[in-house]
Amino acid sequence: MNRAQRRIAEGILFTDMYQLTMAQMFYKQGIHEKTVQFDHFYRANPDYGKHEAGFCINAGLEWLLDWMKDARFREKDIQYLRKHKTRQSGKLLFDEDFLQYLLEYGNYDNISLRAIPEGRVVHPNVPLTTVQGPFAMAQILESPLLNFLNYQTLIATKAARIHVAGKERPLLEFGMRRAQGLGSLAGTRAALIGGADYSSNTGISYALGNPPRGTHAHCMVQAFMALGHDELDAFRAYADVYPDDCLLLVDTIDTLESGIPNAIKVFEELRRKGHEPVGIRLDSGDLAFLAIQSAKMLNKAGFENTVIVLSNALDELVIWQIVTQIREEASQNGVDADSLINRLAFGVGTGLITSEGASALDGVYKLVAIEKNGELFPAMKISGAKEKILNPGHKKIWRIYDVRGKATADLIAMHDEDLRNRDQITLLHPIEHSKKRTLLRNEISELEELHIDILKDGKLVYELPTLEEIRKTRMKDIDRLDPGVKRFVNPHFYHVSLSKKLWDTKEQLVEKLKA
Repeated sequence: MNRAQRRIAEGILFTDMYQLTMAQMFYKQGIHEKTVQFDHFYRANPDYGKHEAGFCINAGLEWLLDWMKDARFREKDIQYLRKHKTRQSGKLLFDEDFLQYLLEYGNYDNISLRAIPEGRVVHPNVPLTTVQGPFAMAQILESPLLNFLNYQTLIATKAARIHVAGKERPLLEFGMRRAQGLGSLAGTRAALIGGADYSSNTGISYALGNPPRGTHAHCMVQAFMALGHDELDAFRAYADVYPDDCLLLVDTIDTLESGIPNAIKVFEELRRKGHEPVGIRLDSGDLAFLAIQSAKMLNKAGFENTVIVLSNALDELVIWQIVTQIREEASQNGVDADSLINRLAFGVGTGLITSEGASALDGVYKLVAIEKNGELFPAMKISGAKEKILNPGHKKIWRIYDVRGKATADLIAMHDEDLRNRDQITLLHPIEHSKKRTLLRNEISELEELHIDILKDGKLVYELPTLEEIRKTRMKDIDRLDPGVKRFVNPHFYHVSLSKKLWDTKEQLVEKLKA
């Protein structure tokens, strides 16, 4: 694909065809300029098979905004649409008057957007993003919005779980070679938001202001051996080039019989020259056992503070098992478990960048309100499944914290409801009317409105946070989760509830549509 083709593929036509055919239908019906609201939310937390998430981390918003800023229909885009013919009759699919409309008004300059900021903990069925604007362009926005936000949220969530499992020890993202094409760029950014401290993906790391990290490859030792040298020679050569950044991969031959002893020799030589070694990396075998034995040997040689990086097919469940195994077995081998865990770092590749076990987030973009008599009138979708009935209308999202300062529920309310002046708050189950709970004001330590104004009529009204600020937001939010919600297996269900006013509005619309 050449540069011109890439501009077409990544521009305003980065959407699904049915968005364009629907936009033309709205144009023909004269409703294309009606103000509408779409809600973007996801229906269920990722389920990885043997384990599942109890929350997600919101991500992708800045890249969506950057794309929207320059996305508009240009003459070249219109030329492609102008040539498109129907399959049956061979007639032109798009009429010229509609194409001229797109050429003049086909941009996102009239779109307003509210969202939960990146890095925040989010939960199913809570609108993460709301879009208001002309029907035709708000509809065309659906596919790119879901593309930008769903994937990064999925990867940020995986990274957050891995970071928690590793007791917040350094996490390196190594997934570029296993990622889906240039999706590795978005995946790396999302991983850094969610919990990765560094990535080996060089260009995007520099672009994001986060220095890339990496170690050496097995092929270095293999090459030296093939040329008549040995592992020790390879280690010495690496240490000679990188004396202040020496982290050795010790499992090419035999970790405990060769790799660690040779690494210790090189570390001693470095120290005599006034340099301090960084550590070792273990990339195969029983990582918990090898970490304990390696620590024992390194400690004996006087290298108690060197880092031990573990890699190879890791995810949150494997890391959780490794940490548990170290806690159970380290002391029997004369190694302090806490000291060993505190010197660990984790390199995670495929399992993180592909969100192994849960390859997609089921984020959706649904119409919830449309202009009628000058006001936004709630719109509904009724499905055979109760859980798929939409929460209609223009809404506010509140997070409620209990007296411990822990998040206890997210409440979806109508936009004109202010909960801060109430003596008590009733939370209704989204589906079962009989299930509800009431919180008294003295049971609540804080009420927080989650949505922030991001775009108003296409203009950015929100100061985009730095990557580091987003990461701090994520750490604060995860710290305020109840421990049960952070479990890796059978996490506690986090309550997402409706206000009485929203419930009543929803029920009235359902009954009206059924009638």
